[in-house]
Amino acid sequence: MSTDLSNVIRPIAEAQGLPNAHYVDPDVFNEEKSALLFGTWAGLAVAADVPEPGDAKPITFLGLPLLLLRDRDGIVRVFQNTCRHRGMILVEEPRKIEGAIRCPYHSWCYSTKGDLVATPHVGGPGMNTHDKLDKATLGLIEIRSHIWRDVVFVNVSGTAAPFEEVHADLIARWSEFGAAPMVHGGADSTITLEVQTNWKLAVENYCESYHLPWVHPGLNSYSRLEDHYNIEEPGRYSGQGTLVYRQLTGAKGETFPDFPALSEKWDEGAEYITVYPNVLLGAQRDHAFAIILDPRDVDRTVEHIHLYYASEHTDDALRAANTAQWKTVFEEDIFVVEGMQRGRHGPGFDGGRFSPAMDGPTHCFHAWVADQMTAARQRLAAE
Repeated sequence: MSTDLSNVIRPIAEAQGLPNAHYVDPDVFNEEKSALLFGTWAGLAVAADVPEPGDAKPITFLGLPLLLLRDRDGIVRVFQNTCRHRGMILVEEPRKIEGAIRCPYHSWCYSTKGDLVATPHVGGPGMNTHDKLDKATLGLIEIRSHIWRDVVFVNVSGTAAPFEEVHADLIARWSEFGAAPMVHGGADSTITLEVQTNWKLAVENYCESYHLPWVHPGLNSYSRLEDHYNIEEPGRYSGQGTLVYRQLTGAKGETFPDFPALSEKWDEGAEYITVYPNVLLGAQRDHAFAIILDPRDVDRTVEHIHLYYASEHTDDALRAANTAQWKTVFEEDIFVVEGMQRGRHGPGFDGGRFSPAMDGPTHCFHAWVADQMTAARQRLAAE
């Protein structure tokens, strides 16, 4: 199916949003899977999911069976979770790989670097080699990956420019955090939300602060709409920032330790940016978070939320309070994104309009989607 995206890429005052089909049509969902999520650097997981060498976690990403693995040298890798023999799934549940990755079907074995190291009885009973089978060419299929701010990004197609090139501006923008440790808060700093919405609506809502007074009255009581600013980098990323970030304080006045060597901008400032297509990041002086949007279907998304700190030594009660506070904020958005999803079934809705003053970050995302889709369609037409 080919949708008309010409109105989406117009200047914001004249533009319309993405057509309804981009939120409700399974065929368009599959088209976006290829163009937006497999063809670019998409967020898959966090490195903290596999903290120790040998740790393995199977992940299904848009139907693609993957294996997140920290190899014996501590390098995080992503493989297809598929045996090269008969296509069997290798790892069904998160676990520690003690020796090799063994296929449960015929016991072909792979090292944590993906090399095929054993093929029992492949040449007949007791014969573990065969002259027509070249083990060197039958290692696990590795998916191109890159880690930034602990997020494991993958480029499934293998065709995107290097991550550092694609996101050079954003990396430079937050370079002050570059040398600082990011310590995952642990089990009590992980939130999972299942939302009945298209993944793009979660991005659109996160990008802007326009909705704060009505959807987040508690947050807006101290970080008001007028204290926020738009972040608009067309074709790259977008989001919002605040000039009045307020540190969480415990009953005895305790706070989290700050990330080191930050400029005064971060004393009371914070930024919330979408790394296109599906990663939502928050940066504050004393903690950070990453939200990875996991599109399960055209109208179903799982949000994986992880909170990070500058030190392993954080107060348990304060950390739990911070998680609870953010969970409340993120849950407040659910009725909005689910309501927009239901509204997209209205056939008379034409994609909507944008406030030129308030919706710039969201329009940036819509225009990026339109540009990526248009380019993908042109490539297909040329083939």
